[in-house]
Amino acid sequence: MLQEFKEFAMKGNVVDLAIGVIIGGAFGKIVESMVQDIIMPLIGMFGNFDFTNLYLKLSSAPLPPNTGYADAKKLGAVLGYGQFITFVVNFLIIAWVLFLVVKALNKMKKAEPAAPAAPPAPSAEVKLLTEIRDALRK
Repeated sequence: MLQEFKEFAMKGNVVDLAIGVIIGGAFGKIVESMVQDIIMPLIGMFGNFDFTNLYLKLSSAPLPPNTGYADAKKLGAVLGYGQFITFVVNFLIIAWVLFLVVKALNKMKKAEPAAPAAPPAPSAEVKLLTEIRDALRK
């Protein structure tokens, strides 16, 4: 059974998958840092785009003015739509950055030479002339 497990674990697909997961996790941290540490500060120069403290109070409990979302959740039921908006914006930024990275990687790849195209089929005129030539040879 140990030998069978070893064979399974050492198959190419399993090892490739493990390497892909590890590299994907590391790449995810790079993209997350890029968004949080580079892109979001640049966007923040044009205004405050932090929606995390936007919420709708659902409970009848009174809330002090300027209560943040985290504190409001402790005091009663709230609908935190601002947190959702923040996650959607972050997702869109990450998706856009990944699109640009993949596009750049695709440009760096060498273009594979195109397979030679099959010669076009002869036209009706050429077929007729070939038949005439073959008939004259006989």
